[in-house]
Amino acid sequence: MNTLFTGNAGPMDAVWSHQDNITYMGPDGTFEVGWENVKAVWEKQAAKKMGGKVTPAQMQITSSHHMGITFNYEIGENFDKDGNPVKVSIRATNVFHKNEGGQWKMIGHHTDILPFLQEKSVS
Repeated sequence: MNTLFTGNAGPMDAVWSHQDNITYMGPDGTFEVGWENVKAVWEKQAAKKMGGKVTPAQMQITSSHHMGITFNYEIGENFDKDGNPVKVSIRATNVFHKNEGGQWKMIGHHTDILPFLQEKSVS
């Protein structure tokens, strides 16, 4: 995640499943389905080069043979479009699936909304 804040969305390509049924509900208020749509969101966020750092806190993990879910806070600091520091403290849920090749890939990400990132109202 912190690499994304420097402008590099590349690691998301390795972590995420590239299937059409994955979902992303991020801190900017978007709700996207499918790898191409989710990838576009990560690239757009990387282009903002928000800087800063967030770390997971109070991580809870639930897993089974083919599914894993993490529940945690993402806490830290980013910078808004004017370069002002903004504290970050949001809840996050991540869903992983073990594919046929035995690799764990993210298939879902859901966070609270961060007003400084929100581009459209959620209705």
